[in-house]
Amino acid sequence: MSDANARISEVVTGNDVVLFMKGTPLFPQCGFSSKAVSILDHCGVAYESVDVLQDMEIRQGIKVYSDWPTIPQLYVKGEFLGGSDIMMEMFEAGELKQLLDDKNVARAE
Repeated sequence: MSDANARISEVVTGNDVVLFMKGTPLFPQCGFSSKAVSILDHCGVAYESVDVLQDMEIRQGIKVYSDWPTIPQLYVKGEFLGGSDIMMEMFEAGELKQLLDDKNVARAE
């Protein structure tokens, strides 16, 4: 397992919700990352974010780890859900909030 893969795995398994994104929740660096942050904030859950722009190994490694070509990427309880488009579809259908509730994800403080 590569160093990047090991670091990604540690973050994904060590947190209930992880968003790999461009930028930070306070300063997203792309529209898709901004949309993903808005959705998670609206759901009211606590989440960890990883700014892929700060580490090129993570930026490329996350695409291999998930076998998904784009960023942002959302993980819930170690499971890859998808990018901002899938997050939006799930959110609009009420499925994302239900999944977060079903998995007993911690609420934001």
